Amino acid sequence: MDLRAVAAGVAFGIMWASAFTSARVIVTYAPPLTSLCLRFLISGLAGVLIAKALGQSWRLTRRQWSAVVIFGVCQNAIYLGANFMAMRTVEASLAAIIASAMPLLVAGVSWAQGARLPLQGVLGLVAGIAGVALIMGSRVSGGADLAGVALCILGVLSLTVATLSVKGASSGGDFLMIVGLQMLVGAAALAGPAVVSEALVIDWSWQLVAAFVYTTIVPGVLATVTWVWLVNRIGAVRAAVYHFLTPFFGVSIAAILLGERIGPADLVGVAVIAGGILAVQLSKQKGQAEAPTSAALR
Repeated sequence: MDLRAVAAGVAFGIMWASAFTSARVIVTYAPPLTSLCLRFLISGLAGVLIAKALGQSWRLTRRQWSAVVIFGVCQNAIYLGANFMAMRTVEASLAAIIASAMPLLVAGVSWAQGARLPLQGVLGLVAGIAGVALIMGSRVSGGADLAGVALCILGVLSLTVATLSVKGASSGGDFLMIVGLQMLVGAAALAGPAVVSEALVIDWSWQLVAAFVYTTIVPGVLATVTWVWLVNRIGAVRAAVYHFLTPFFGVSIAAILLGERIGPADLVGVAVIAGGILAVQLSKQKGQAEAPTSAALR
């Protein structure tokens, strides 16, 4: 067992899931789109500078520039913008649960388009979606804001479209540069809506400063660097298995730091979602391993 890879995968899961809690704190004290725009500007500049220091180039291929624009708009501006706006009225744990459905949605759309998905993956897909529906139904019946939930759903659908549209386009030695440029595109896309729709009213506090610094550095930069290292060490398919940790960490961190309540339906739903994501990702890993064997037998 590669213990360093396991530690990196768990660390990535914690950093990624914690972004929902820090975002919830930020939007309590500051305008969501303005805060996110500034975060992307800082993280993007940091990513580009680090990439240049590592010898990476911003002379990208046409396909890579396509990935920069599509991900910058769909992932950073729409997905995260919608989530930041939603978390003014929706709890961080619910936002994290809805967002965790992305690997399931990507697998489901790919399957519907003809991609092979073993029975294990199909069962995991059905179970994962059922887990999300269970938690959403419980939260909505408990008074969750429907407009906020709709924004979270819009966000995860936008991220799914981006992932399917530019699958594989971000691969290569200039990955960190691509991510940094994607953040700058996100900042540019959010600047207009932030100026037009938000008043620059900020309730300054140490909680706001701490949450903003944390979300800029940890989920914004360190999580990306960790993910790149993990993919390079064990491959994208095996690394993607660690997405199954997101529901558990997302709910747990929000409960510990924000005092959000965890009900019985949440516990069952989180376990089902995590199991579903794990089953889907492991079935992909198994399918990838079987493909070379089948080819060799022909």
